[in-house]
Amino acid sequence: MEPYVIVGASLAGAKAAEALRAEGHTGPIELIGEEPDLPYERPPLSKGYLQGKTPRAEFEVHPADWYAANDVTLRLGTAVTAIDPDGHTVTLADGGRVGFAKLLLATGASPRPLPVPGGDRPEVLKLRRVGDSERIRAQFTPGARIVIVGAGWIGLETAAAARLAGAQVTVLEVAELPLLRVLGREVAQVFADLHRAHGVDLRFGVKVAAVEDGGVRLADGTLVPADTVVVGVGITPNTRLAEAAGLTVENGVRTDEHLRTSHPDVFAAGDVANAFHPLFGKPIRVEHWANALNQPATAAKSMLGQDAVYHRVPYFFTDQYDLGMEYTGYAEPEGYDEVVFRGDVPGREFIAFWMSGGRVLAGMNVNVWDVVDPIRDLVRSGRPVDTARLADTGVPLAELAG
Repeated sequence: MEPYVIVGASLAGAKAAEALRAEGHTGPIELIGEEPDLPYERPPLSKGYLQGKTPRAEFEVHPADWYAANDVTLRLGTAVTAIDPDGHTVTLADGGRVGFAKLLLATGASPRPLPVPGGDRPEVLKLRRVGDSERIRAQFTPGARIVIVGAGWIGLETAAAARLAGAQVTVLEVAELPLLRVLGREVAQVFADLHRAHGVDLRFGVKVAAVEDGGVRLADGTLVPADTVVVGVGITPNTRLAEAAGLTVENGVRTDEHLRTSHPDVFAAGDVANAFHPLFGKPIRVEHWANALNQPATAAKSMLGQDAVYHRVPYFFTDQYDLGMEYTGYAEPEGYDEVVFRGDVPGREFIAFWMSGGRVLAGMNVNVWDVVDPIRDLVRSGRPVDTARLADTGVPLAELAG
């Protein structure tokens, strides 16, 4: 019997192996990963682990003995160099081949490089793997000059960790505000104010020209002193294998709502999957932990021939200083017409709702807890909501969600 093969020993890959066993699959499973480490979750790499608070064992998906106990062959430190969907084989870096009955691509994504002279210098670091987090954390010492390029989630979480360690932090961002494309001006300002309140030197509307001895050179000639440069300018889905195999690739590996790719025996999940979402009526690719955690169950069921559909509302979270946030829903840039606030925005204890035609597209709760379920219900309902009542903290969200 040919095995079910999972390429990518990530959170998505390990959860897929778990789901296959939970669904009753008794055949062989091979989980193949390029990294040498046991499959782990990535959010702590820019949060608790980067701050030295979260032990590594806490974010490993399974303990080491789980794989043998569940008859999952785990191949770590093993790169897959090619896949042949029609021939039902994957080729390994050592030239070996593994046949498969069904294949799941959980290859994730890679950090974008800093495409300037000096962008590959040893003091320029990127954050994606556990070893990256360890190297960056070692640089976070009192007084160290840390320059972060990019004010996205990774950049801001890294800035918070560095400041908590006593480092001097400068964040360089080409846009006018942090997270501007993701959150819009109204909410992006909250994060700008938060980091400035904690002593971060935020510089917006700047472009990096080079990294050189002593720091980061900006396009206007300014030299920003730096001991370490952390690059957080986004990630790119790892689609090379899929492209070479002739699978449909468009902002990731395209799949249907069952997470099946353009080949009937190949599936994809996690950061690499651009999956059709029935709630939104189009494919979306979400680069967050919740997809890597939850999509594998649907993929596993689909691989086993069940009629499973992935329709969960997107979700992600962040922790920065004393601010905790959860975001539920999906609002594209320029895809909403207003933002409705509920609660104390200056005090950073509020919920923001992105609206279109009176409908809630997404909600973000900041230091307000136990509201994800009603926010999700509001998003899923697609019904117009009275925005005055939505903004009124005296009106229960569950009542609005119906």
